[in-house]
Amino acid sequence: MNIPLVDLKTQYQNIKPEVDGAIQRVIDNTSFIMGKEVAQFEKAFAEFCEAKYAVGVSSGTGALFLALLAHGIGPGDEVITTPFTFFATGESISQVGTRPVFVDIDPVTYNIDPDLIEAAITPYTKAIMPVHLYGQPADMDRINAIAREHGLIVIEDAAQAHGSRYNGQRAGVLGDSACFSFYPSKNLGCYGDGGAVVTNDPEVAERVAKLRNHGRMTKYEHDELGYGHRLDGLQAAILGVKLPHLDDWNAGRRDRAARYADLLADLPVRPPEHLPGVEPVYHCYTIRLEEGYDRDAVVQHLKDAGIGVGVHYPIPLHLQPAYRFLELEAGSFPVSESASNHVLSLPIYAELTDEQQDYVIEILKEALNR
Repeated sequence: MNIPLVDLKTQYQNIKPEVDGAIQRVIDNTSFIMGKEVAQFEKAFAEFCEAKYAVGVSSGTGALFLALLAHGIGPGDEVITTPFTFFATGESISQVGTRPVFVDIDPVTYNIDPDLIEAAITPYTKAIMPVHLYGQPADMDRINAIAREHGLIVIEDAAQAHGSRYNGQRAGVLGDSACFSFYPSKNLGCYGDGGAVVTNDPEVAERVAKLRNHGRMTKYEHDELGYGHRLDGLQAAILGVKLPHLDDWNAGRRDRAARYADLLADLPVRPPEHLPGVEPVYHCYTIRLEEGYDRDAVVQHLKDAGIGVGVHYPIPLHLQPAYRFLELEAGSFPVSESASNHVLSLPIYAELTDEQQDYVIEILKEALNR
């Protein structure tokens, strides 16, 4: 049996007429850059996030970069974030000339540990960037309380959290701004690169809209130096088709996650756990192997049996070659480093069948000698 980590082909087949129609409409209208499709999707996505504004941009990385700039964060500042995340989180902070300051993670949720944030604050700290890893929002009440006490900005890295909720509120309105990726494998993914900045602040929304389009709001007048970070019309049209299905797809992921948890109950692994009041969307279904198991050998056994499996993430940011200049040695963030050595992600999507899940668990048991 061949089971991909993400099954975009099956998803496409289920909505093929809608997607094909949207693509043809853009081609017929030749509205390839910005235009009506982008504006319509921005409005719909803002409403989905229960926010006032959504500004479409070229990627999730671009969203993080532009959100930082729009909040006035730049050289000489520091931004607190987690080292256990995709590289773009730290990369965007560095790209605006700011120093990333890493804080270790909670061992249960794998999100930034609020207990450790205040000790990392310095006179140069300007913002906190929590990551809603695997589709579970971070502990935002505590993070926002710390931010208010110290006068800091909170920018959500919500690249994996489309549609998730924290105490009833959507990811996207849990901080001052939020950044989403529409990379194809995301819960809401386009057929290329795309992203969005979501906010309730009109000034931030306007600044992102200007910066993404070469510092202009009209065709030939440029108020400042900007960037080419626009969301194109084809991607916006595809996202507009997919968005109405997202809540159902996320509910399907939660159903598959609950079934996985039952199937894994007697195995030496720890299924995902989430905070009270959190409705996760399981962008990844990431389990942790108990001590003594060779994670890489387990991953290879699954792959050899035709099962897509991922490791999110094998190298924490402070140990990446690009961040050697921070001079953070192994052991600096032990919880993140331990997670990097013991986690693996199983296939998860709404279309995953019982038969496929049973096969995944059968092969996992073989790998664990159970």
